[in-house]
Amino acid sequence: MTKYSKHVLPAMLLALALPMAAQADANANGAAVKQVAIATAHAGMAMGAADLATARAHLHHVVNCLVGPSGKDFDAKAEDPCKGMGHGAITDSNGDVAAVDRLNVALGQAKHGLQATTLDAAHADAKQVMQTLQTK
Repeated sequence: MTKYSKHVLPAMLLALALPMAAQADANANGAAVKQVAIATAHAGMAMGAADLATARAHLHHVVNCLVGPSGKDFDAKAEDPCKGMGHGAITDSNGDVAAVDRLNVALGQAKHGLQATTLDAAHADAKQVMQTLQTK
């Protein structure tokens, strides 16, 4: 029985842990999907902004949703429309290399838009962000 316990117990623990790990991944992925949807909406709002300050504000919201409150690019002065949804879409997509790469591209585009000096340039960057976020 001792040999049986040594081999069966770890297998049983693994069998119990796998569904919990899968659920944790599913929850993180679900959080990432929600945060990307919010970021996409704010990219659209930046595209439709009537002035540069509003476009930048919405691009800040995109950045905050992508990086989360612990991210180095998080701006605590800007609103966080994804507050409480997860740890940021990039972090919550960890394990999905293609998604993380795509989200990092969108992050770079949003940060570029924050540096825009004209409304047209901010609109163009917001459009790129939106297209990148909508690409699967």
